[in-house]
Amino acid sequence: MPGDHTESEDSTVKPQFSGLSSPADQGHLLQGVPHDDPRNPTAVEASMTVISFEDSDPFHGTRAIPSEVPVNLIYGGVPFAVMMTTPSDLEDFAVGFSLTEGVIQEPDDIRGIRIEPEEKGLRLSIELTSNRLHEHLARKRAMMGRTGCGLCGIDDLKSLPQARQPKGRAPDIALSAIRAALLGIEREQALNELTHAVHAAAWADLDGTVRFVREDVGRHNALDKLIGAVARVGTRPESGFAIVTSRCSFELVEKVAAFGARTLVAISAPTALALERARLLDITLIGIARRDSVAVFHGLERIDTRGA
Repeated sequence: MPGDHTESEDSTVKPQFSGLSSPADQGHLLQGVPHDDPRNPTAVEASMTVISFEDSDPFHGTRAIPSEVPVNLIYGGVPFAVMMTTPSDLEDFAVGFSLTEGVIQEPDDIRGIRIEPEEKGLRLSIELTSNRLHEHLARKRAMMGRTGCGLCGIDDLKSLPQARQPKGRAPDIALSAIRAALLGIEREQALNELTHAVHAAAWADLDGTVRFVREDVGRHNALDKLIGAVARVGTRPESGFAIVTSRCSFELVEKVAAFGARTLVAISAPTALALERARLLDITLIGIARRDSVAVFHGLERIDTRGA
């Protein structure tokens, strides 16, 4: 089922929780909200006061707000990055982040994942195969991630992420499939429906059937979670396309390309660098995706408008 947070689980990667801190200082735990563990909810209920510009009487109430937790990614006992993340689908996040950062080449490069408490967040301990760990430590860079930044911690401009040039022709995609996927993802954003404050990334088959949806306060994190979920079940990158509900910056194009997918659909417009990278990597790039129209920025010859 789309958005099913158990669909990508397997027996070799299991989160372990113990002694996680209570969310009592953030608000009240909400029922019916997906989380990896109730002690680290994806959303809490917070009190608020609404003041109208037109009405002098304030309104006191509550609303759901998303959680944002520092997650320390550690490989072989060595810290690599701290990312501000919604605490859900962290196994998927570990795999997707590792793939798009070039730490691993395939999910089998990871031998195990442990999710452990830290004083002010969570520790995501990732055990790599011996060969992969050796290669990783040889190229390790420290990185402090923020919710809206995908480049924090690089040493210089030469360290900007660049995916490998893909081989072969990108798949054709029907306009009707894009529309079907856009309508499908609207129904599968449970956390955003509640908080109106998180990003989503989705994976759809070439016929527009939405297979996975992942959500996070960070747009990069949502896409990493999605890529991890798709990769862990062995889905072929050329068998579908990715959708993001955020603006399309160049890092998102790079992450999609690093996974091997060739089509990216974004609700917002791409940046100039995102379009430049999409052209260089020959990624079909579709932006400003709405119910009634889309804007094709690259790969128009691969869009099938018959029957749309």
